[in-house]
Amino acid sequence: DNCLGSDCSYYKECFVMDARKNALAADVVVVNHHLFFADVMLRDEGVAELLPSANTVIFDEAHQLPEVAGLFFGEDVSTGQLHELAQDCMAAHLTLAKDCVELGKGIPLLEKSVKDFRLVFAYEGTRMPVQKALVVKGFAEAYAHMQSQLKSLSIVLETQAARDPLLEKCWQRSMALYELFSRWHTAENTNLVRWVEVFMHSVQLHATPLSVAEGFGKQLNAQPRAWIFTSATLAVKSDFSHYIGQMGLQDAKTGFWESPFNYQEQALLYVPPDMPDPNNPSYSASVAAVALPVLQASGGRAFVLSTSLRAMREIHALLKEAFAENGIESPLLLQGESSRTELLDRFRQLGNAVLVGSQSFWEGVDVRGEALSVVIIDKLPFAPPDDPVLSARVDKLNAEGKNAFMEYQLPYSVITLKQGAGRLIRDESDRGVLVICDPRLISKSYGKKIWQSLPPFKRTRVLADVQEFFS
Repeated sequence: DNCLGSDCSYYKECFVMDARKNALAADVVVVNHHLFFADVMLRDEGVAELLPSANTVIFDEAHQLPEVAGLFFGEDVSTGQLHELAQDCMAAHLTLAKDCVELGKGIPLLEKSVKDFRLVFAYEGTRMPVQKALVVKGFAEAYAHMQSQLKSLSIVLETQAARDPLLEKCWQRSMALYELFSRWHTAENTNLVRWVEVFMHSVQLHATPLSVAEGFGKQLNAQPRAWIFTSATLAVKSDFSHYIGQMGLQDAKTGFWESPFNYQEQALLYVPPDMPDPNNPSYSASVAAVALPVLQASGGRAFVLSTSLRAMREIHALLKEAFAENGIESPLLLQGESSRTELLDRFRQLGNAVLVGSQSFWEGVDVRGEALSVVIIDKLPFAPPDDPVLSARVDKLNAEGKNAFMEYQLPYSVITLKQGAGRLIRDESDRGVLVICDPRLISKSYGKKIWQSLPPFKRTRVLADVQEFFS
């Protein structure tokens, strides 16, 4: 935030600037989705450009684009940004404007107002729409006080801005943040979903577009060039209409290619019988009970993927107890014990481990060979019903007379499930078993659509078939 650009004394040695120069001179540039959209936003604002102009743009893992585009076409602001601003202001005050008493007083007042605003919310991990946040006791008063302290600090910074570029940067940031907080509180754009996310030490305020189709469509039409979107999970039962609608790609040409893997020989899909309803309080215990004989047959070598952190911890605890009781020696790993990279490295090295994880391991993970021979999924991964953006999108579709479940919630679940299932077979020599514990795959009418969207594994509901697969 305090980058001075060419005015910085370290400009010539700056790694970021050097990488940017190299990118502008290159014929082919490989970047992640976030950097691509950051460049788009800077160009739209007429500020600068990070990447060179291109006549072809290729997105791999394009199923992630709707979410990433939503981050950039919307607006987010966090109390963490105010805390960082206060720290930078204090550093500038002590080194460049120590004689400014008002600045020394204003910084701690802002920091206290930020802490007081966080304390309005009793629990971390909370996500709520703006309508619910506004009626939380003390929210309006704490928000207004925080804004007032930010405004007061900005006025003081303006009087000091001419003394040094760093002080000027702090002043500019304070004004920009004040605008963001004001805009979030008073937004009237009906295409934006305003919601609050509470963390342990900060509060994030989001304004997320109901649809990214219009914003992305402007980029498609901004200049003539080819756009290519690739992913193993763009289609639902070979149908791209859900993705096309999300991204505003109505005129797109589509192509679908079957996998080179021989799924009938390489993999088995096991849906265990007699599972309770996923809302049953004992569901995690049932998942662990189903997983145990499968893991005994496979000798570990498994991912157990859950749809929530709570279920992940419950299943891990139950398996840990069952492993001890049954003398199972496979190491049991849990997401969060160390970084994802460290866990994956350890999983590969051990060769017989069982890793219990949640969202972090549903995609973007590549474990080839015998180290991963089982993927167990606890539930169909429907988006959580209390998700503010999901709720708003569902309400909009229902208001338009559409079937929000079939047009939005089910495709979301299918695409996410395919990502989780895709962890299993990564190579033409891989073999393994996919276990989907959710009985709705069989009992619900929409289950057939999910079946037909998955790779064509052999299918069974008999545990003995799984045991024979590994014998």
